[in-house]
Amino acid sequence: MYDPTRLAALVAVSEAGSITRAAERLGYTAPALSQQLAKLEREAGTVLLVRHHRGARLTAAGELLVARARRVLDELDRARHELAQLSGLSGGRLRIGTFPSAGIHLLPPALSAFRRAHPDVELSVAEFEPPAGVSAVADGAVDLALTHTYEPADPEPLPRSVRAEVLLVEELVLVTAPGHALSAGTDRLPLTGLAGQPLISMAPHHPRRRGVEAALAAAGAAPAVVMETPGYAVVCALASAGLGVAVVPEMVARMASTPVGVRRLEPSTLRRTISVVHRAEETDAAAGTLRALLRGAFGRTGGGVGAV
Repeated sequence: MYDPTRLAALVAVSEAGSITRAAERLGYTAPALSQQLAKLEREAGTVLLVRHHRGARLTAAGELLVARARRVLDELDRARHELAQLSGLSGGRLRIGTFPSAGIHLLPPALSAFRRAHPDVELSVAEFEPPAGVSAVADGAVDLALTHTYEPADPEPLPRSVRAEVLLVEELVLVTAPGHALSAGTDRLPLTGLAGQPLISMAPHHPRRRGVEAALAAAGAAPAVVMETPGYAVVCALASAGLGVAVVPEMVARMASTPVGVRRLEPSTLRRTISVVHRAEETDAAAGTLRALLRGAFGRTGGGVGAV
């Protein structure tokens, strides 16, 4: 019998296009994910992936197993929902905190699935710019919250009453006006390639992003337009209009409402980690069920830079 964790790993690689990117999204190291895939290949008795210099692609056997794996994983999610219903999840209230990009792109599918399974649970959503959502959970203002951290950055300890579960690790990528020379290549752009480029910056009043922009400044990127909002939509619009270049999370680049050029950076150590935080002594069935849905939604979030 196939291990669902390994099946989810194969699905993630098929969607991310590489073991490294899939590992980052699942919160694993690349060697650990490779070990899981090797075990799955032994279970299957055949080669499922072919590695190449740009990532990995599925073999015919891998394609077949991924199609079946998606059905299995969806059935397991459905079983969790139905078991929650049997446990009496037929009322009450669930309060969720989120930050803007997750609230727009990632939370709605999970909440939609939750509502279909548990229509009698009252839902409310509040917006918190990280790390305010962590405090809201600790203070009891919400039951769980989506939050993020950036790398490089100084670590921020969680309150003792709160636990965090990593849902997604994504790279930060370069966004430019369409046709910009820096977005023309298919290989990774060294950070030194940003030297002298006007950088659209939000860091002066955003402590969590100062480490990232310090790394960009060290590479020679020069601040141009300084933003007074942590929102990324305007940043991408300004980059699209040719007012400078910007470095944003990959998900933001893929979902940009204005046309942008996109390119991965080297090294790939500029990252954003999205987590769900909850109280350490959580016993609420509704919160636990939504966390399971979020794990499934984030873990199978596919696409890459080429999808912009």
